[in-house]
Amino acid sequence: MAAARLGGTLCSLRRHLLRPLIPQRSYRGDSPTDSGKDVLEIPLPPWQERPEEPLDTKRARLLYESRKRGMLENCILLSLFAKENLAQMSEEQLNRYDRLINEPSNDWDIYYWATEAKPTPAEFDTDVMAMLREFAKNRNREQRLRQPDLEYLFEPPR
Repeated sequence: MAAARLGGTLCSLRRHLLRPLIPQRSYRGDSPTDSGKDVLEIPLPPWQERPEEPLDTKRARLLYESRKRGMLENCILLSLFAKENLAQMSEEQLNRYDRLINEPSNDWDIYYWATEAKPTPAEFDTDVMAMLREFAKNRNREQRLRQPDLEYLFEPPR
């Protein structure tokens, strides 16, 4: 019993000592009327760039991550954007897209930036973000109610 209490105390002490060294990246609600006193902070691991990842693997991973967001709005928006753009993106653009969809801790931020409901922070305001904003405008008035089927992945290249 005493060992368990000591272990818990050590973990708590370590967490308080390391907190200033670890960048804060966690999910938090963003309701404008919420006082925040009952908000549960869920720490997320920091995003890490993958410089040695082969391009085909990176495209496949980004396609998956574009489809599996956790909120329907971004699942639809990002999966359709990925279908239309990932194959033509340069390695540098893929890296910027990777950072855009994986570094912010709140998917609503990405959605608000893409739909221009909130200004995009300078570190994410890139050519890829401009492409996503333009895509989100849906100038052709396409019906975008669900993610694309994956059959297009198996079509022969044109």
